[in-house]
Amino acid sequence: MIIQRFYLTFLAPALLWFVSMTLAVQAAPLSYTLDDAKSEVGFTYSLGGSATGGMMPVETAQLQIDVRDIRNSDIDVTLNARRAKAGLFVATEAMRGPQVLHAKQFPTIRFQTRKITGDLQNAQVAGDLTIRNVTRPVTLQARLFRKREADLGDLSELEVLLTGDIDRREFGASGFPDLVGPVISLRIRARMTRSE
Repeated sequence: MIIQRFYLTFLAPALLWFVSMTLAVQAAPLSYTLDDAKSEVGFTYSLGGSATGGMMPVETAQLQIDVRDIRNSDIDVTLNARRAKAGLFVATEAMRGPQVLHAKQFPTIRFQTRKITGDLQNAQVAGDLTIRNVTRPVTLQARLFRKREADLGDLSELEVLLTGDIDRREFGASGFPDLVGPVISLRIRARMTRSE
């Protein structure tokens, strides 16, 4: 009777607190570091009526991922506009120039999440995209993957695929309209490793 009373008075609340704290820790967003070598920031645009691809390197990335509730995740990525490539050399120089990205004056492009909905396989990431110091709301589609050979529950390495379209004219990057289409299709594949 004394043992039972001791359990109900002290051990049960302590055990409940321990379990709840454990679940809270597991459910909290985890910090990840971007693997630059295995990540790709690609885009496609229309050049003279033909689909043309380009790329842009990541400058910095802050990634907080909650696999139990994707809504608690947060993504903050900055791209290096000065090192962007648009396929052809002439197209690259034009894209970096003052009529499009004006990379000399605006060297970075930044995306910050505001709200994430959906699930790990089909999420909608609403955020603010800043190009040429002009910020506009955009929504990207996202899917989250683990390594194929990873053990169940192993979240040490993840991959995020972000896709979506933007209209460059909304950011003032409207140069060469007779040659370059207004819509830019983004395909961002980010591989990341859990931070210690």
